[in-house]
Amino acid sequence: MGILDFLKGKKNTKIEDPRITSFLPQQIYEAGVLELRDIIAPPALKVSPRELNLGDKVVRSFFVISYPRFLADSWFSPVINLDKIFDVSIFVHPIDTTVILRKFQKKVAEVESQINLRTEKGLVRDPKLDTAYRDLEALRDSLQQATEKVFDVGLYISIYGNTDDELDKFESEFKSLLESKLVYVKPAIFQQEEAFKSIIPVGTDLLGIHTQLNSEPLSSIFPFISFELTSDRGILYGINRHNSGLILFDRFSLENYNSVTFAKAGAGKSYTTKLEILRSLMFGIEVIVIDPEREYEYMAEAAGGRFFTISLTSNHHINPFDIPTPRPDEQPADVLRSNIINLVGLFRLMFGGLTPEEDAIIDRAITETYALKDITPESDFSQIEPPLMSDFALVLAGMEGAENLAQKLTKYTQGTWAGFLNKPTNVNINKNFIVFALRDMEDELKPIAMYIITRYIWTAIRKDLRKRLLVIDEAWWMMKSEDTASFLLGLAKRGRKYFLGLSTITQDVEDFLNSPYGVPIISNSSMQLLMKQSVSSIDIVQRTFNLTEEEKYLLLESNVGEGIFFAGLKHVAIKVIGSYAEDQIITSDPAQILSIKRSKQELKNSGKQDLQESSIRKIQKDLEGF
Repeated sequence: MGILDFLKGKKNTKIEDPRITSFLPQQIYEAGVLELRDIIAPPALKVSPRELNLGDKVVRSFFVISYPRFLADSWFSPVINLDKIFDVSIFVHPIDTTVILRKFQKKVAEVESQINLRTEKGLVRDPKLDTAYRDLEALRDSLQQATEKVFDVGLYISIYGNTDDELDKFESEFKSLLESKLVYVKPAIFQQEEAFKSIIPVGTDLLGIHTQLNSEPLSSIFPFISFELTSDRGILYGINRHNSGLILFDRFSLENYNSVTFAKAGAGKSYTTKLEILRSLMFGIEVIVIDPEREYEYMAEAAGGRFFTISLTSNHHINPFDIPTPRPDEQPADVLRSNIINLVGLFRLMFGGLTPEEDAIIDRAITETYALKDITPESDFSQIEPPLMSDFALVLAGMEGAENLAQKLTKYTQGTWAGFLNKPTNVNINKNFIVFALRDMEDELKPIAMYIITRYIWTAIRKDLRKRLLVIDEAWWMMKSEDTASFLLGLAKRGRKYFLGLSTITQDVEDFLNSPYGVPIISNSSMQLLMKQSVSSIDIVQRTFNLTEEEKYLLLESNVGEGIFFAGLKHVAIKVIGSYAEDQIITSDPAQILSIKRSKQELKNSGKQDLQESSIRKIQKDLEGF
């Protein structure tokens, strides 16, 4: 039989010689007719009693012959979620309730007579007959009340493999899964052709092997329900690529409020983060961003926030010796001790590591530096001016054995880096949207700057409980050092107690995951967003997030703004979409930014109202309304 005749269902003489089937494309060409079935048909096929050969694939079809008395919800899901290629067809044929009630009446009478006969003979009660009688009566009542219906149900499965051995292994695996649920299948011996035609999506049930099921167990067969992430509250993250549903979610409804975003450069991670920030601001959530590339400056202006540039020549400074004001439930001694420990970590980062002796010297020097300013565990920290790095340098220079450390410190107090650390704090984060930009900071100092900024933010966050989101873009900078990575993990673990959600974003996946703190940070993040990945990093991402092969290739082939969104135990394929007004404010595409600037200049030159500034005012007005 030819391939086209097979797909059409025509019974002709079988063509066994592959040389004849190879002429089919030529025949199609000469006939001048090309249909869809001609395009999707395999190059050759062979029908055997137990399987089909479709080109280089082997196909084996099965049908379900038996179900247990009870079927649990989603019992079929373990099979559907197998990381294999297979097809499933479910045929549901309604049965007239009047007809089935007549059959039930006869069957109930038979079972009842068997029970009475056993009773008359004095035999022991048969539990099977009693159970069957109760089930029949209960189902008959439900049918009579129209709360249930009965259907003839055919469940057929076709599995695929490259070789017979691969197919046998897959068959054993999926049979074991079904038999563990007390569901049994049989191969369609000498009916592989009919079974395959029944399973392909043309809606013909040629196999005709059915089991009668009522509505409730039938409903448990359908596992084809996409995970939904639509809740009553939250923000719009994107569109569900499987069913075009909206992904509305509130990160503050999870057990912790942290998230991680992994993507290669240009995949849309910054765009997605900016959308989340803009929409979170509308719900009164305070947002703080550590921006290594100065991408959020225009957005901060649009949202009425504050933008601080941290560099060697900047006018914005943070004094690392600042001491947080103790909360009512904290002891000043504990706050001071914790601050000293954090400062030791900072100097370990600044000096590229400390020996145990140097660690002890630094610890003692910090304590003495605070003492010079009358800062002791009994002091009122809110009324005392904290010391500067130059004060610490003076103390360190006078300590025995600290000559080498004092020499290293001079570049932070007298050298080219003096303007960075040796100034009083003059930034104020009393706005709903704050951005710290580090683009102009030397790469060598970026981890130090990120450490100081995150410590300053953490101090401010601990003062009072409010919904806050801390976004750390290009977090791999912080993973370079053990102290900064450890501090980031501490934020992820402790942030929940202070209503803080930590959003960690990186494009350097390997550096992040190779750090001993990378996987723990992911484990402490209830939300994860994976976008387009590079071939070099996809394997480590697959292992870390336990992705299937299909999910792996989805990430490799995703377009900009597409990926997989994880929230708790659920995950969906996501496409991120912004409105026109949002897009004009948050885009990171250089070509689009140049186009916006060019349009803005042209509009100003023509004397027309700047549409972009109009969008900014609209966003600001919306934010003020919330």
